[in-house]
Amino acid sequence: MSYLDKRANPNIHAGNMNRDLIEKKLAMVHQRLEEIEALMADPSVASDPNRLGELGREHGHLKRIIDVEKTLVKLESLFQEASSLLDDSDEEIRDLAQIEIKELEPRTEKVLAELRIVLLPSDPSDDRDAIVEIRAGTGGDEAALFAGDLFRMYQRLVERKGWKSENISSHPSEIGGFKEVVFAIRGDSVFGQLKFEGGVHRVQRVPETESQGRIHTSAATVAVLPEAEEVDVEIRPEDLRIDTYRSSGAGGQHVNKTDSAVRITHLPTNLVVSCQDEKSQHKNKAKAMLVLRSRLYRLALEEERSKRSESRRIIVGSGDRSAKIRTYNYPQNRVTDHRINLTLYRLEEILDGDLDELLEALRLSEAESRLQEEAG
Repeated sequence: MSYLDKRANPNIHAGNMNRDLIEKKLAMVHQRLEEIEALMADPSVASDPNRLGELGREHGHLKRIIDVEKTLVKLESLFQEASSLLDDSDEEIRDLAQIEIKELEPRTEKVLAELRIVLLPSDPSDDRDAIVEIRAGTGGDEAALFAGDLFRMYQRLVERKGWKSENISSHPSEIGGFKEVVFAIRGDSVFGQLKFEGGVHRVQRVPETESQGRIHTSAATVAVLPEAEEVDVEIRPEDLRIDTYRSSGAGGQHVNKTDSAVRITHLPTNLVVSCQDEKSQHKNKAKAMLVLRSRLYRLALEEERSKRSESRRIIVGSGDRSAKIRTYNYPQNRVTDHRINLTLYRLEEILDGDLDELLEALRLSEAESRLQEEAG
């Protein structure tokens, strides 16, 4: 029996997946895999390293889909075996079968969720590293403190994932936190995992300076950019205005005596990037150019996607920093992601970098939306 067979256990389902669409996609995967294996055995292809490499990468992606399919078939086979024992005359056997079914259901749901993701065409930017920008929004000093909390949350996530982080620029506030902080995160498919963090993050809590215990609402904006290489974006020297100035803020005597800070303006788009964290003007310029390239690369990607599908709408959004995406409510120990209506009552763990459940739910929501679009 097919794991997408409608006669299968109704408690094990494929979310909102269109069954016919999934079956059609899997049939295409098997067919394409056979074509690729035949091509890779062709001497003319084997002698072309570039072509062979492209086919090899596609082969790996298709094999991953089939591996997920095989895992799902095995799990549902075990489920059917256990289900057949529910009518056994031996009560102990029936109880054991029920226990096994309860154990199999969440495992099967998890594999189904993975299937929804791997069947979608991958975004070429997903494998890239990411540039993350956090800025204090409404709320004054409290917003700056919250921006610092978000920065620490992502740093703890980096530690949990075994990624690496590099600070690019920062503007600390006078009482702590940040008016703005920009940093790079590097690791396995970082952008693909963090791209839905972009938007307005809102906090509801009683500030330490609040004498009457009133709850205040503050906000910070987050932008997540795919890190761009020089080959991705052409930046002409004549399109840049580069200004140098003396750094300000914490940093000892040095920051007040040398023109090490750099501000780069991209004249065609009026994008402005500044960096002052390094003592070297050269290093500040290099970091500012990295951020500028990544911003221009994102603009190019958004324009391309807009042309490709004007009507496309992903439930989890596009990372627009004007859109409120999440609320962190301290009195209720609650974190709510408004795009997918997910509420979790473990604020402390999430702020400590335990974001896996949120990130996975956002990826699944995108997968569901894209599958529904393809189904028409």
